[in-house]
This record gives sequence, structure tokens and C-alpha cells, in this order.
Amino acid sequence: MFALQPLLRGRTAVITGGSGVLCGAMAVELARHGVKVAILNRSADKGRAMAQRITDAGGTARAFACDVLQENDLIEVAKATQDAFGPCDILINGAGGGHPKGNTSNETLSLTDIDQPGLTSFFDITKEGFSYVIDLNLLGSWLPSQIFARQMLNRQGASILNISSMAAPRPATKVPAYSAAKAAIDNLTKWMAVHLADVNIRVNAIAPGFFLTEQNRRLLTEEDGALTERSKKILAHTPMRRFGKAEDLLGALLWLVDEERSGFVTGITVPIDGGFMAYSGV
Repeated sequence: MFALQPLLRGRTAVITGGSGVLCGAMAVELARHGVKVAILNRSADKGRAMAQRITDAGGTARAFACDVLQENDLIEVAKATQDAFGPCDILINGAGGGHPKGNTSNETLSLTDIDQPGLTSFFDITKEGFSYVIDLNLLGSWLPSQIFARQMLNRQGASILNISSMAAPRPATKVPAYSAAKAAIDNLTKWMAVHLADVNIRVNAIAPGFFLTEQNRRLLTEEDGALTERSKKILAHTPMRRFGKAEDLLGALLWLVDEERSGFVTGITVPIDGGFMAYSGV
């Protein structure tokens, strides 16, 4: 059972993508601190499972099926979450990720890659594949912010948290669309922080380094669980020599959404990367 902490008790958090490995850990942690958590997910079953995990531990949570790229979905869910828990105080834009259609097969282009069956080169990524990843990450943060910020206007402690990535400041090979989308998230975070400052909404982001999740498991591990060559490269450039764990995000999360601790902090992206961004490789 949760031993509830007074830090954020009674506030309402809306978390898109709230059943994933990273955002699920955030949902559990916020609930542990007495926050009422609305979990938004395209998959209703996954959202309900996370909400049940929280309620079984003594927290308060409900799941809501929602596609973050559908404005009508967001409008309906915003009303439903407000009816259930009251106005949104904390919005975490966690929906996002990559997609194979926005990736290249190899890290760099070789002439032998071009028009090779079964291989995706720079020239094979389609407009639709690239746009899907951009929309999911960028519009998938912009639209929920537009909808839920209406409930947050001039509320004490109102805070939006976007999810960036180490692929923003240092684009990762093979994932051009994802890297571009996360770079846009960093820029959007700064823009929103300035634009919303006069209505008392702080906007920040966290940028996880390399964390092992269901989305990237096939890129980072073999079928037998062994590390791929890509994983070995990542760890060689991570001074702490390990992948991140979901729990590694929670200190920054609590700091950024708590007005008493970070009330003069807005427009920043906090790297949580084991030193990856600091290491030049030599």
C-alpha cells in the first residue's frame, strides 16, 4: 500500500501514453504522492491495467481511451477527466515513440543499399512514414496541451511536462524522423514556456537517454536477450555503463511538477542520460 506523501496531494495529473514503461512509472509515483491520475491510452485494456495497479496500491486513478491525434477524442476525455477528478493541474505528454516506417535499416548510406529488396535506405522512407512519427510526437504533444491547458489557466502549480530524448541534441542513427520530432519537442517546450508564462503555466521537458522499453527492445536486444551491436555502442558512450531504469526519471519528475521546488523553472529540458550527452567518445 502507498504511504501517501503530502507533496502534491489532491492535484490532478493527466498522462498521455500512461501505460508505457516510463510514463507508467511516473503515474505510479504521482499517485504515491496523493495525485489523482488520469491515464490516457489508445489501448483501453492497457490503461485499465495500469489504473488497477494504482488503485490496488491505494492510489486514485482512472483510464480513458484516447487518440492524442484526434481533437474530438481529446475534448471528450478532457471533460470526462475534469468530471472525475477536477481540473488538470499537471499534464504529461508521454504519448510518442518511433516507427519502423520512419527508420533506415543501416546507420549510414552505402551505394549497395539503394533499391535493395528488404532494406530501407534514405531514399525509401516515405512521406507517410516520416509524417507519422512527426505527428505522433509533435502534434501528439501540441494537441493535448491545447485542450488541457484551458483547465490550467492561472491555476496555482499548473505544469506541463513534455518528453524529449537524447536523440534531440544528438540525433541517433537509423531514426531520422524520431530524432527530428524530439528536437522539435525541445524547441516547442521553450516556445510554450514563454507563451504560457503570463497565465501561470510552467512548461518543461525531460530527455531520457537510453532506456530499455517495449518499443525499442528489438533494436537493443537479440531474441535471446543478448545485447545488439547498437546496444554495445550506446553503453560504450554512456559513462555510467548501463541503460536507464524508469525509476531514474522520478526525481526530476517530482522536482519539475512541484511549484514549491521548481516554481521559477520553466522552458528547460533536463537530460537523464547517465552522462551520454557529456561524453565525446574520447
